[in-house]
Amino acid sequence: MVAQLELSEAETDRVFHALATATRRDILRRTINEEQSVSTLAVDYDMSFAAVQKHVAVLEAAGLIIKRAEGRERLVRANPEMIARARALLARYEELWRARISRLDDLLSSESPHRDSPNNPPQNSPKRGK
Repeated sequence: MVAQLELSEAETDRVFHALATATRRDILRRTINEEQSVSTLAVDYDMSFAAVQKHVAVLEAAGLIIKRAEGRERLVRANPEMIARARALLARYEELWRARISRLDDLLSSESPHRDSPNNPPQNSPKRGK
């Protein structure tokens, strides 16, 4: 099985929409190290169980978590593959910006005026010929 690395535009939108809420980021954080039931997750939030289920559904739709049934419980765990794909996207953006900043630094350092250049005489020098 070959893992798809690039996120589609729709996947990117879903992932970053899901990560835009602190509760969903916390649910993701809590399920990275161990699988937890939705009931266990819901206990720690000042919201209804149904609201927590909706947050879990958004994370699941984005592919950031995987939910499975075990008896009457729904167990949730983070999906490291999708997290890695989102991280790779951010790394590409970082590379793009670092390259742009590097080019800007090169441009600014190559265009810096030289003090003793004949085309750029010192500005505070006394006027001659008077």
